[in-house]
Amino acid sequence: MLKQAVILSAGLGTRLRPLTNTIPKGMIPILGKPLLEHNIEQFKKHGVKEFFINLHYLPDVIKNYFGSGRKFGVKINYHYEPEILGTAGGIKNFEQLLDEEFFVIYGDVISFVDYSAYYDYFRTKKDAIGAQRIGNTNNPQDKDLVEVDKELRFLKVYPKPHKELPPNFKAMRGIFILEKKILSFVPPNTPFEIGSQLLPAVIDSGEKFYGYECDDYSQGIDTIEVYKAVEDYARKRLADSR
Repeated sequence: MLKQAVILSAGLGTRLRPLTNTIPKGMIPILGKPLLEHNIEQFKKHGVKEFFINLHYLPDVIKNYFGSGRKFGVKINYHYEPEILGTAGGIKNFEQLLDEEFFVIYGDVISFVDYSAYYDYFRTKKDAIGAQRIGNTNNPQDKDLVEVDKELRFLKVYPKPHKELPPNFKAMRGIFILEKKILSFVPPNTPFEIGSQLLPAVIDSGEKFYGYECDDYSQGIDTIEVYKAVEDYARKRLADSR
């Protein structure tokens, strides 16, 4: 299994205020436990031992809670960004420490994805430089979208907002497996985004990037309403497991 995961946590979380007035969005509580901790626990179940967390807004809140990661049975590396470098730029700063393959998740996503199954799928794509979870959506106007072929290879990315919807689209979700060589497309110390810049550059180069579909629960938490729905789901999930 993969041993490393990057959790992108530099965002301001403005749409989650007042929850994020005094804490970064990765620390919003889900059943009394920070969102980041839920994600670390889920990755740990599938063999991930080392985490990379980029920071910007209220960085000490995260560092003081998680420290080195030792009390959670993992190792955590941090990088503070004086200016936010975007989703791809945030990964680039860890380049020298990353293995040849690693997971990436957006820090405002809660995920109960079976990462072992995800990686098993990725290993069948021998020519892949990376993969991203994709799926259907009832709200395409608020999502980055991608057109894929029958093998789920990415053909064209359509970042939001959309003047019109593309053909045969899937919604792009914030969970990835990346080959380290994909970072050669990311300029150092420069704001750079995965969806709107990195993946279009990768596709244009002829490299192969694939989608991964599954029924496991994951949800980006970008509004108070979604946050409340995630708490309801987590509460039901906990009750069902007892």
